[in-house]
Amino acid sequence: MRGLIGVASAVALAWSGAAMAEDAPKLSLERVFASPELSGSAPRAVRLSPDGALLTSLKPRADEKERLDLWALDTKTGREWMLVDSKKVGSGAELSEAEKMQRERARIGGSKGIVAYEWTPDGKAILVPLDGDLYLARLNGQVERLTNSPDSELNPAISPKGGFVSFVRDQNLVVQPMGGAPRAITSDGKANVHWGEAEFVAQEEMDRRTGYWWSPDDSRIAVERFDESTVGIVTRAAIGADGTKVVDQRYPAAGTPNALVELYVMNPDGGGRVKVDLGPDPDIYLARVDWAPDGKTLYVQRQSRDQKTLDMLAVDPATGKSRVLFTERSGAKSWLNLSDAYHFMRDGSLLWRSERSGFGQLYRFKNGHWTRLTQGDWVVTGIAGVDEAKGRVYLLGNKDDVLEQHLYALDLNRPGELTRLTERGWWHGATMDGAAQRAIVARSNPNQPPQVYLADTSGTRIAWISENALKPGHPYYSYVAGHRERKFGTLEAEDGSTLYWEMITPPLEPGKKYPVFFQHYGGPGTGQQVTRSWGGALQQYLVGQGYIWFQIDNRGSYNRGKAFEDQIYRAMGSVEVADQLAGAKFLKEQPYVDPKRIATFGWSYGGYMTLKMLEKAPGVFAAGIAGAPVTKWELYDTHYTERYLGDPKTEPYATSNALVDAGKINDPLLLIHGMSDDNVVLDHSTAFAARMQAEGRPFEMMFYPGQTHRVGGPGVSEHLWRTILGFLDRRMPKGE
Repeated sequence: MRGLIGVASAVALAWSGAAMAEDAPKLSLERVFASPELSGSAPRAVRLSPDGALLTSLKPRADEKERLDLWALDTKTGREWMLVDSKKVGSGAELSEAEKMQRERARIGGSKGIVAYEWTPDGKAILVPLDGDLYLARLNGQVERLTNSPDSELNPAISPKGGFVSFVRDQNLVVQPMGGAPRAITSDGKANVHWGEAEFVAQEEMDRRTGYWWSPDDSRIAVERFDESTVGIVTRAAIGADGTKVVDQRYPAAGTPNALVELYVMNPDGGGRVKVDLGPDPDIYLARVDWAPDGKTLYVQRQSRDQKTLDMLAVDPATGKSRVLFTERSGAKSWLNLSDAYHFMRDGSLLWRSERSGFGQLYRFKNGHWTRLTQGDWVVTGIAGVDEAKGRVYLLGNKDDVLEQHLYALDLNRPGELTRLTERGWWHGATMDGAAQRAIVARSNPNQPPQVYLADTSGTRIAWISENALKPGHPYYSYVAGHRERKFGTLEAEDGSTLYWEMITPPLEPGKKYPVFFQHYGGPGTGQQVTRSWGGALQQYLVGQGYIWFQIDNRGSYNRGKAFEDQIYRAMGSVEVADQLAGAKFLKEQPYVDPKRIATFGWSYGGYMTLKMLEKAPGVFAAGIAGAPVTKWELYDTHYTERYLGDPKTEPYATSNALVDAGKINDPLLLIHGMSDDNVVLDHSTAFAARMQAEGRPFEMMFYPGQTHRVGGPGVSEHLWRTILGFLDRRMPKGE
């Protein structure tokens, strides 16, 4: 952690001069969305080579921030160079519809160029998917094209020993020996049958992106097969600028059948296929699949349809026979959150994150017995690495501050004793090499955009990967003097819960009252919004336009424990709305806030919240903006909706929906939606618009042809925010 004070001091000095602030250029909307990225060129997907000599990452181009290239850095000399130029190597071919949908699920729909890569186990080459095909990049700069097909290769992977490259093509799994010819090892993937892919809800809601898993010795592959012929069809009119494309999308709406999922184990040539016994009930979720380190056992996490039970199955890969190793069960008015914070040890034990205590904590399961490794009213958010030889676990959590995430070290022989390895005042993420000897730490705070550094096991920084210091040459440097500090505070909810808020204000003049841009999300299952992390230039732009920017995390949101989160169980549109309204009440009590000029804005679940707040409390807000809102939960997918609201056949959704009380909205409303949204389909907004019209309620609407759940990109992002701010200029009352 050496040298960090110097960076912080430089930033503080830059912000301290009033004369500098007067001379600082003002952020424009054009510059907020232009290239290069104002937050700096923070690398993505940072990884060490197998021998640790090189560090690779994806970096945005200075002239096209949506496009990523592959870079390499010599960890000894610090020399850095572009390893693969996506414009020179790629074909520029349009992605298949299947790959576009996968990218939407992974929230990288706006990215171009290289969005993923994988080192070969020997460290001599890197597998690079690009423009629907696969390439093998050598360290000397040579690039070999592995596939040349009009169809995209999905879910590419290199087998653990490096003997094979595998991918999905035409809904079948293809295996290609390194240096050999590709061969499809499944054959009936067509129409509604898919091999080696993750079904829609697995990608969208379960954070599972693939449908096949190699054994550690390359001898077997576990492969998912799903049949979605029973899944309902949403006829989605993907309306674009150049015409309309009608897509019959298989979409499992709440209360309707899911895809039928099966799991098989087979040899790399497709032979020796056995079906895994997933139990007698086919209506389950295949949550996670992992091989034991010795490859002798396949572990499968089976989640019940109501998401109240999770079984860890131990499967014999030779026969497919399974047994229940242990079972997690939720409380009566709760559900089980899926997690990737687990690790199978070589001694046969398992490190496992569980919320059984009411907070996500780490346990060890060994020989049928549980040992608790961490405890307290805080949350373990992830496992960064495990050094089995030394018995040390490196985990992420918010033990020191609910608004901060830190890297901690834990000795397995001394449960409960944690050593924090990262500096207070920042939000950190971290990954480690396979032996857990070095950590790649990413961090930011409200005054410093993302930085990435390499650290040893004590947390000491070895080298900067991306210092991204706010000094001359940084894209944001000229705006630093006008950067406004973020303030944090708390409110008390109706039940006594603590609610955290954050605020950025313009320079406050005595006696002057300011309008508020009240942003919110509010939904469960997604990471908290109020954190000590970099917020981006858009917030600063809004403050530069004279708004106070404000946000609060309500009950029902994540990382606060199950009692806080579970209050939204069977009650969407209740406590989270009440808590956001408590935030509005707090704002109206502040002497510097104009109580008649508070606008509320949200997207997706946040868009739903905008509608529910305007319905619940007419007159509280001067105006509301609802982006891509869920308006009728029966139209949303099974895994997310049923987790919180249950089966609509037995648990009616009427009170949670936004359609029923649409006629109560009297305040100015702007409704926004992408016309090709395949997540929150356009039907949500058209149904709401029709209801508002039937009730004779005026509102404004902006639909974006060709845009998905993410409305943005060159030109579009600027148009979106000009539309929002233009609406507020017209419909918000003028200040005193």
